[in-house]
Amino acid sequence: MTRTTRRLIRARMLLLACLFLISACSNHNGTNSPVKNSNNSPTSGTKNESASPNVGGVGESNDHQLKSYTLRFVYTGFPQKDEEEIEAAMNEYLLTKINAKIDLMPIDWGPWDDKINLMVASREKIDILFTAQWNKHAVNVSKGAFLELDDLLEQYGQGILQSLDPIFLAGAKIDGKNYAVPTNKELAAQGGIVYRSDIAEELGIDMTKVKSIEDLDEVYQTILTKKPGMTPLYMKLGETFNAHYIGNFDALGDTSIPGIILKDGESTEILPAYEVDRYVDTLRITRQFFQKGYINKDAATNQTMNNDALRSGDVFSITSALKPGKDEELAIQTGLIGKLAQLPLNVKTIATSETAGSMLAISSTSQDPARAMMFINMLHTDPYLNNLLNYGIEGKHYVKVNELVIKPTEFTKDYNPGSNWMFGNQFLNYVWDSENPEKWNVFREFNQDAKISPGLGFVFDGDKVKAEIAAVVNVNRQYQTALETGSVDVDKVLPEYRDSLKAAGIEKIIAEKQTQFNHFLIYKNL
Repeated sequence: MTRTTRRLIRARMLLLACLFLISACSNHNGTNSPVKNSNNSPTSGTKNESASPNVGGVGESNDHQLKSYTLRFVYTGFPQKDEEEIEAAMNEYLLTKINAKIDLMPIDWGPWDDKINLMVASREKIDILFTAQWNKHAVNVSKGAFLELDDLLEQYGQGILQSLDPIFLAGAKIDGKNYAVPTNKELAAQGGIVYRSDIAEELGIDMTKVKSIEDLDEVYQTILTKKPGMTPLYMKLGETFNAHYIGNFDALGDTSIPGIILKDGESTEILPAYEVDRYVDTLRITRQFFQKGYINKDAATNQTMNNDALRSGDVFSITSALKPGKDEELAIQTGLIGKLAQLPLNVKTIATSETAGSMLAISSTSQDPARAMMFINMLHTDPYLNNLLNYGIEGKHYVKVNELVIKPTEFTKDYNPGSNWMFGNQFLNYVWDSENPEKWNVFREFNQDAKISPGLGFVFDGDKVKAEIAAVVNVNRQYQTALETGSVDVDKVLPEYRDSLKAAGIEKIIAEKQTQFNHFLIYKNL
């Protein structure tokens, strides 16, 4: 057993012990310790393999039968041409399992934040909602948007508790309670770029020499000179060098709330980003790249998705969170099979941003939370339902090579959401024939030797500084994207940004976050 592995195990034990103490102090009745299911490998998806409850005897009506109910499922992603056909197939199956239908409600990334904010504010009746630590999860919890799930998990989520590594649920808690169910996926995180390997080969660019962001300067200059119609680096909101997956910044909860430490560092002093050298240095590098013409000029305002940018054929590289086979997944989604490669630009880390980086919450406006949890449980246990949602209908949107491997058809383009990382248990997923057939074993290996953030397991509670957080979020909307895409002069705009943040109350937020974090560290080190 390696030293890093021992550290990971120790960190898991400390994290679980710490959160148990916090829960006890909150008079929270804990559930029984879940049993880890050692068999996480994908299995054949037939309609008879569901581990979900049958209709009879599970509902809350007087006759103990579940009444018909339609679940409204909101998640981020581009609407698919054959979405209604998938809905119909899911409905046929779900009616036999939990007497439910599904209303798939994907929202494109561009308008996602605004539409979710409106849904939460207007108390729109929805059932299941994608959420993440980096997507205002803690803020929405503080607004009462999501239900606390511990009792629902115990009653209707036993498949989740048996298959999901306990560190995911423990690391996603807020005040000792779970308000969303994490996706069962890779635990470590890494960031870098995905690039056109065929173009690099054509131009004789040796990407193995690139070890840092600075090393990309020569690469992008070559692209600009020899491929004048191609954008060397495509950027947009949240997809920059300073995004959490490349900068290795740990926001200790919701990334919209200021105050960070370094996931790959040792310091536990929380600082605003403008006082972190790595952040400011990266702003300056990005600005230089923008001025040299490497970055698309509309980076601060463009909402075109990275996949669409790559699909256009006019983009050499994008920034991206990385995992094993990320380039192969993007190649399938963009029609660039065999033409993409990935390049890490930081060290692997494990932080709360990973344990809570992709989750499904149950809205507090849901008219049937139990049914919603049954559905989420099925996404974690039922190979047929999981793969139907992720890949569509066998024989049309894909064909099987064997029980675990599939290949595309002419209709794959009509349903290929590429959202596996959002839905339940990724280890139930098929593997495309262009991917590594050992993909899921590689995922497990990927978690080894990752740097553990000092903040693993901590999630900031912003309830005491709600007003300041709201004011800071407004300031960020005005300045952050422009700065992080290199679209404005750093020396001129960063001081203005800093002063506006201070006026909005950032120092009060940092102080409160530090106080809570110090208490967390005391428990962790007991």
